Amino acid sequence: MSTIELKQATKKYGDFVAARDVDLSVKKGEVVCLLGPSGCGKTTTLRMIAGLERITSGEVIVAGQRMNDLPPEKRDIAMVFQFYALYPALTVGENIAMPLHHEKISATEMKSRVDKVAEILHLGSVLNRLPGQVSEGEKQRVAVARAIVRDPNCFLFDEPLSRLDVELRHSMRGQIKQVLANLSKATVIVTHDQLEALTMADRIAIMKDGIIEQVGTPHEVFAKPANVFVGSFIGTPQMNLVEAKLSKFEKGKASINFNGQDIEITTNERVGKLNSPKITIGIRPRAFTAESKASNENIQAVAELIEPMGAETLVHARTKGGNDIRVVVPRENRVKVGEALHLRPDPAQTHVFGENGKAVRL
Repeated sequence: MSTIELKQATKKYGDFVAARDVDLSVKKGEVVCLLGPSGCGKTTTLRMIAGLERITSGEVIVAGQRMNDLPPEKRDIAMVFQFYALYPALTVGENIAMPLHHEKISATEMKSRVDKVAEILHLGSVLNRLPGQVSEGEKQRVAVARAIVRDPNCFLFDEPLSRLDVELRHSMRGQIKQVLANLSKATVIVTHDQLEALTMADRIAIMKDGIIEQVGTPHEVFAKPANVFVGSFIGTPQMNLVEAKLSKFEKGKASINFNGQDIEITTNERVGKLNSPKITIGIRPRAFTAESKASNENIQAVAELIEPMGAETLVHARTKGGNDIRVVVPRENRVKVGEALHLRPDPAQTHVFGENGKAVRL
């Protein structure tokens, strides 16, 4: 049984809490990414699972067994680190085979397992080379091969692609995802790269200051962020977050004041039941429609900076009330600096966050 479960897992260093009351479960065959900025506690959480950090309180359960008091070598977990840590004097094949020496299997069985994993990761042609004679992408694949060759309970990856260039990262994301899909093992990947998490994970756990802010599928955390932090952290270009004041709510429409500019947005009925008129409006840059004239349902702004992005153009604009917003338009929309914009937000993609920063939902 390949599963991972954390129950109220906490790690303290003196008075500093690196991870607080972490609850997380990873099913057999599931890939969960721990995503967040540097220092948010994601690597500490991974190391608690591996046994490299002793848990302060709570429980770590792997394959149905409580692991709190077991040393790393007895947890049957394979971990791929940010740094490859390959033995420079051993060949690629010998590096892959290294974990198998503890299993006391025959040379024939060892070679068979090395050849099998080398075929999966396209390393057959470099098995007799030294690490210094292969590319960075091949070194990363060797590290992955060394982890999966012994068929552990589960896999842990700590920033596995951070040392690769953009092109290699793109290809390795697909290769690792394909390999993991065929292994049916519970897997946790730590990354600060949201694109990496969105493309590789079945679910994403977004962390901040040692706390998991939201767990969900890539679509859920993008389309339904639980709070302002998640909304701002997921998505490129970044979500527009504008502090506003709720004037009134009636017939499914909220009247909102943006620093002197009033607009109406169709939204859910819970917005009308908020205790405080102070809210934050979140709108994705691709959720605007540029209209030809002003109305009470669009935001007035002036284009200040244009960034071509190939098929699309990113426009940095300033609203009538002085707020900076980002808008993505098709390349065919020839927006110019200084041009007046009338931007209608898509109600289905307009998020309302209460004064406490939490999303207002039905």
